[in-house]
Amino acid sequence: MGTITRGFANNINSSGILKPAAFNNDSFDNVTAVPSGSVETGSMVFIKKLTASSSATLSFVDGSNGVVLDDTYKEYLFYFVDIHPSTDGVDLSVNFSTDGGSNYNVTKTTTYFQAYHNENDSVTSLEYDNSKDLAQSTSFQKLANAIGNDNDEITVGSMTLFNPSSTTFVKHFMSRFNISNNSNYSVDNYVAGYGNTTSSINAVQFKMHIGNIDAGDICLYGIA
Repeated sequence: MGTITRGFANNINSSGILKPAAFNNDSFDNVTAVPSGSVETGSMVFIKKLTASSSATLSFVDGSNGVVLDDTYKEYLFYFVDIHPSTDGVDLSVNFSTDGGSNYNVTKTTTYFQAYHNENDSVTSLEYDNSKDLAQSTSFQKLANAIGNDNDEITVGSMTLFNPSSTTFVKHFMSRFNISNNSNYSVDNYVAGYGNTTSSINAVQFKMHIGNIDAGDICLYGIA
């Protein structure tokens, strides 16, 4: 009996909720309903969507218009949908703020690599590009390179920011974007790095390095 009791106890968390490991395919043979909150689950919580319309910048600022970038979540995910620039061959970039968006100038160290393939199948490559990384720089970090502005050219992708409210650790982030660029290439960009600050990051700004963001959505989620 003691072994059974200990095994059962190991599958209950400190709030008295059964962990997912407590269940198997036979557990629910005779169950007709499960009370709300009785099973521990994770979730992706929608926070806010910003829609570009010839926008110079798109900024997510904690406490502004319901945006949350605090200790509510340890992981924040930005989704980029059909981002279209006003100017041809421009780069989507990001920077961070520790003063509520007054300044976007967090010191960053990053790495950048990409794969690309053109439409006529004559050029392919996988390469590290040290011209687009940063070494203890406050400049905006490029995320997506040479986006075309033809009607059928856009970029899509995602960026994850980890534990921005920490006052102990640096702030890591990672992104991946696919671009239809101004030279008829499909380009897959990967960026990773950290904001070298132990202050809380409470605002994130995205912009093109030249011109405006003509159209597209950026959606912010918290990972619970």
